[in-house]
Amino acid sequence: MAQKETQKLIANNKKAYHDYFIEETYEAGVALHGTEVKSMRMGKCSIKESFIRIENGEVFVYGMHVSPYEMGNIFNKDPLRVKKLLLHRQEINKLSGRVQEKGYTLVPLQVYFKDGKVKVEIGLARGKKLYDKRESIARKDARRETEREFKIKNL
Repeated sequence: MAQKETQKLIANNKKAYHDYFIEETYEAGVALHGTEVKSMRMGKCSIKESFIRIENGEVFVYGMHVSPYEMGNIFNKDPLRVKKLLLHRQEINKLSGRVQEKGYTLVPLQVYFKDGKVKVEIGLARGKKLYDKRESIARKDARRETEREFKIKNL
């Protein structure tokens, strides 16, 4: 009997989809301390300005802000502490090879709870140029306009 997977979104990085072409996504665990997990259960996490780096065969996320837990007193850690991501060795090797190619980077896309554990979805991304961003904005506006017209016609 298969158990149903439960996911609860904590933080989302919408800006990453605007600034990058996301080519592949991976799921990674995060090494956290107790009060950080409690703070995340309350939804106090931000990944807007964060990025991921591979150093010495380990993956770390920088700039991921986890607000201090109110009841945590001396056990609270630094909110911008560098956090280690947990991936399989084979995935780390594959990602490090791809990141060394010109133009590729790793960005966190979302943070969520999956079966009681904090997970981060990371994306292998290629940066967009200014004209790519304008093109995607124009495409969104056109789609929104056609939906609006369709809605008016069907009233």
